Order: sequence, then structure tokens, then C-alpha cells
Amino acid sequence: MSDADQGPERHINIHFSPEIMGGTYANFANVSFSDYEFTITFARVDHEVEEEEIPGVVVSRVNLSHRFAQELSDALEDALSKWDARGHQEPARARRRRPPRRLTGERAGGEARPPDRSSSRSP
Repeated sequence: MSDADQGPERHINIHFSPEIMGGTYANFANVSFSDYEFTITFARVDHEVEEEEIPGVVVSRVNLSHRFAQELSDALEDALSKWDARGHQEPARARRRRPPRRLTGERAGGEARPPDRSSSRSP
């Protein structure tokens, strides 16, 4: 199907309440999947604790279709590429080399990594 066959371009107009506008802070994410969907669990964890088990609290959980998960992945790669091009200190390829960390009790899957403790920067 050509672009001409698809009709006029559509725009999404999203509204949200002032309470949601501020967002929710997370410094850790776990990605799991099934045959039907992906689940991203966002958490806020305390990396300053020296114990083996790091305390944290889940702040949000989002379920996505496989198609939307791929679109989100592409959008994140594009945004990270643009962020890297601005000369920020940590290129995307360095972030990918860190060993994965898991939230306790989560299924295996791809995982976002927590920030490096040796860094003095805040995420």
C-alpha cells in the first residue's frame, strides 16, 4: 500500500491531568515477556545501601504488545543516538556493556541496567 492510499496524515492529541504531568521517577527497569506481551516494571531503588540485597519499590508497570515494544525500542535508540551526538559523557554503547541486574522475583527477559554506582551523576 502506497502513502497516497493511506489517506490524510493523522495526529494524536493526548491530554492528562496535572497530577500525572510531573511523571514518576524510576532509576531501575526490568523487562519481561510472554508469547503475547512485554511487561516493563519501573522501580526506584536505593543504590547507596551496602547490603547484598538492594531495597526498592515498584513505581509503575506497563504492559505492551510486541509491535509497540519494537516501536518503543526504535524510538529509544533514536533518542539515545541524538543524545550521544550532543557530546554527553556516557555513550549508549558503554551503557550496554554493564552486567544485567534483576528485580527479585521477576521472570527472565531483557533488562535495563541500574546506574553505575561509581558515577557521581544522578540519572
